Amino acid sequence: MSAAGEKTLLMVNNVTLRYQVRQRTVTATEGVSFRVGQGERVVLLGPSGCGKSTLLKAVGGYLKPSEGSITLSGRLIDRPGPDRVMVFQEFDQLLPWKNVRDNVAFGLIASRTLPNREALARADEALRTVHLEKCAESYPHTLSGGMKQRVAIARCLAMKPDIILMDEPFAALDALSRRRMQDELLELWDSSRFTMLFVTHSIEEALLLGDRIVVMSPHPGRVEEILESDHINSATAANPELVERIQRILFRGAPEYTI
Repeated sequence: MSAAGEKTLLMVNNVTLRYQVRQRTVTATEGVSFRVGQGERVVLLGPSGCGKSTLLKAVGGYLKPSEGSITLSGRLIDRPGPDRVMVFQEFDQLLPWKNVRDNVAFGLIASRTLPNREALARADEALRTVHLEKCAESYPHTLSGGMKQRVAIARCLAMKPDIILMDEPFAALDALSRRRMQDELLELWDSSRFTMLFVTHSIEEALLLGDRIVVMSPHPGRVEEILESDHINSATAANPELVERIQRILFRGAPEYTI
């Protein structure tokens, strides 16, 4: 899907992120700019340590840019909010003492977005979307890693946010489970058309999931190139010419990236 005609939802404008470590200042990202259109899947791709996860936290409102600005629907992001929800890499982001349905409804109830009854009904709807309705009464310890991530995605969908932020959510899965979750995420997007900002250091994953890929340099993270949808062929994610092109962009002394 081309984003050319899509309404801009998220705008990251010349964002530099710095933080203190003991007696020195670390620059995580420097002058990063990109946009995310309504209903678009944008991937931040870069080597480990390039600041992409830090940038995602800033989009979530958990960090304040040292320079530049981040806006959502024209509004400045300066704190967390229910219009942005995150899925993290860790499996155990669910509350172990609550069953699956209550975990999915938790954000709606805690934020007082919906009364309890309506929140639980919304949770059931989200669980049907990720094909886990039969697990509504189960507890997290009984689920596989992939199922836990599907519950986490259902919790995001239940909130009906403006954008879903995903920080390498499948990195801890085995190869087969990871590919299955990638395919399921694409199927889910095809039915719901939610807006997604996805962080990864896997070139293959970026090519598979992205409408647009923001390729970042090694530390400090800068935007090296933005690959638009007409450069990306999701049906053949392992396109060797495109992989080689991205490798040339990333291979500037980067200690780690995967294909």
